[in-house]
Amino acid sequence: MAVEIGSKVSLISYILLVFFYALGQAANAEKSEQKPSYATGDAIPVSCLNRTVDTGEHITDDQGQLQYIPFFTCNETSRPLELYFGIEKDVNCTIAEVDDPLFHLLEFYIHNDAPLTCRIPTHPINAINPLTPTATTDDFIPLIFALSGALQLSHLHINSALNVLLHTSPELLTQDADILAATAYSSPSLSSLSTRIVIGDPLPLRLSVKWYSTPTLPPSTTGKQGLGGHVHLSTVIYCLLSAGVGVAGSLAYFRGVELPRRIRRYGKDRMGGERGGGYAFPGSAMNGYGSGKRD
Repeated sequence: MAVEIGSKVSLISYILLVFFYALGQAANAEKSEQKPSYATGDAIPVSCLNRTVDTGEHITDDQGQLQYIPFFTCNETSRPLELYFGIEKDVNCTIAEVDDPLFHLLEFYIHNDAPLTCRIPTHPINAINPLTPTATTDDFIPLIFALSGALQLSHLHINSALNVLLHTSPELLTQDADILAATAYSSPSLSSLSTRIVIGDPLPLRLSVKWYSTPTLPPSTTGKQGLGGHVHLSTVIYCLLSAGVGVAGSLAYFRGVELPRRIRRYGKDRMGGERGGGYAFPGSAMNGYGSGKRD
């Protein structure tokens, strides 16, 4: 009897041991599947699609994958362009010299024949899970720089002031991705504020970086509907002035033209009636139309 009880206790202990071991393995597997996260201020490297100078076509590696290379080196840091997680500030990145290949690539970028297609990692790539040490395309999101400017025969005009917008989750942290979306575009797109570039000149890029802790854009800062609001004070004043001018014009026309015309017509009708050329008046011998002549 004691032997039977001891064997049952051993069996239960073994089952519990296997259960807790499996539970621990599952917890470790779940933890290993979670990707590392950015901390505020962490550097985010920017890499761009490598393109040919002649046609602007993308270049692939030996495995047929699109080849990405680091962004241009900035004079200010002596490093390729980097953004900083959750930090809003103006970033200056001056390209020391626009050589001949880069000049032709800029022509493609400005003319939109081949956009400046870049990407940034959604999680820190230097802390990727040891089980999957190589970053995949799922670990990146596109960051396309929409450069605007004008092409000339001997030089370029580039609007080098850019807005960079990045979206994160509301808590700046999700299991799937820390960074949800990103884009960059030239602003303002005015030729008078553009940078004139010839081969050999430096290219100063000025980036205004903004972070949004939501997948969508926040409401307009004007507090109005639409792009900047459709109803402005000037519009209201214009409508009121237009209505006032219309009323004043109507009154002037009525008092200066229509009212005198009606008065003259009324006077003629009265005069014509007294001479017998119209309706008969009470007390007259006529009960209808007539010339006013008695028999």
